[in-house]
Amino acid sequence: MSGGSEKKAYEGQSITVTFEAGRCLHAAECVHGLPEVFDTARRPWIRPDGATADRLAEVVRRCPSGALQYRLAEGGAERPDRPTRITRSSTGQLTVRGELSVDTQEGPRAETRVVLCGCGQSRLQPYCDHAGPCGQ
Repeated sequence: MSGGSEKKAYEGQSITVTFEAGRCLHAAECVHGLPEVFDTARRPWIRPDGATADRLAEVVRRCPSGALQYRLAEGGAERPDRPTRITRSSTGQLTVRGELSVDTQEGPRAETRVVLCGCGQSRLQPYCDHAGPCGQ
């Protein structure tokens, strides 16, 4: 991953949630959606068994940056939105949802949700990290 962002896995009985801190843009969809699972004051801060797998997957899909992802214990993974949608913020940041292949320094990466840098100042290219004016 560009910029050295590592994925950390939080395993539950029926669902595993992964989190890439470097891609998190603090939209707080997770914390507001399921505070019983996502609590930044606790360690570990993600407790997948605090909700049903279906409900947790629904909230994870709200994460616009893709910092949060999931895999179901029986092997099911997130399905991309169809059709692919691209929206641009007033500052130039691009939010993309769908079946994506994102070119990174390490090569193409399959994604379902990303927020891309629109100003060129992110240290996590091509992902936005709020370093420049597009992430403000």
